[in-house]
Amino acid sequence: MKSAASATIPVLICTLAIFLLSAMDAAMKSLVIAAGVYNIVLWRSVLATLASAAGWAAKSPVRPGFRALRLHVLRALIVGIVLMTFFWGLARLPLAEAIGLSFIAPLFALFLAAVLLGERIRGQAIWAAVLGFAGVAVIVAGQFGGGAYSQETLLGTLSILVSTVFYGFNLILIRKQAQIAKPIEIMFFQNLSLLIILSLAAPWIAVMLPREYFLPLVGVTALSLSGQYLMSWAYARAEAQYLISTEYTAFIWAIALGWFFFDETVSWETFAGASLIIVSCWIAARASMRPVKG
Repeated sequence: MKSAASATIPVLICTLAIFLLSAMDAAMKSLVIAAGVYNIVLWRSVLATLASAAGWAAKSPVRPGFRALRLHVLRALIVGIVLMTFFWGLARLPLAEAIGLSFIAPLFALFLAAVLLGERIRGQAIWAAVLGFAGVAVIVAGQFGGGAYSQETLLGTLSILVSTVFYGFNLILIRKQAQIAKPIEIMFFQNLSLLIILSLAAPWIAVMLPREYFLPLVGVTALSLSGQYLMSWAYARAEAQYLISTEYTAFIWAIALGWFFFDETVSWETFAGASLIIVSCWIAARASMRPVKG
């Protein structure tokens, strides 16, 4: 009970981080539709690197050790894949559908924890995974069951599902990263590493965006950095099992933001599928909290 009580404030902070990141998703959807995923993510990374560099420099910076630097670069690579695949798919799907599909990520995180950290997978977690994949099937069936769907919808769905696999890996890395580095260090070196990785393709596909795009990009960057900082702060103070469930509040924000900004409605299949995924991850999280006997 003590550990659960001590996690209350980190849970609230992590919930606020999810709201900020959900607002960023809505803004990024508009920008990606207008200018393409690569250039929006690239220029957002430029602004994020500059802003986080200023914050890091103001904190009497100490160069990270090799272990921390390796984690920063690895997570930047994973985050880069997550961002490119998620935002590309987000531009082709309703906001709530994309967020609902992304909820499968914590289940991938549980199985990746078993592979990477040697954690034991309980039978209850396996059943939870089956239920979660059933939820994904319900959402996908709602998209394609009527027969009237586009190739863009199919590719967008596949792109979102690819992003969830890598985001599950990200959930494992963020806890390890938060234990050995401060949030401002994580923000700076992760954004710097991501910018370097993205810049490798810049000579061929990068373009200078029109001036009117930069004010929205500043807003998106502020939302992103605030969400990153608060999430790193929370994960440094509470175990992942208490915080992963906050991811599901994103569905509420996605419904509201999708309706307000894009006039999107949520089908019963999307709502039912997302509910199944949320329940499955709750079951898996409850199982992970129980001590292993023997």
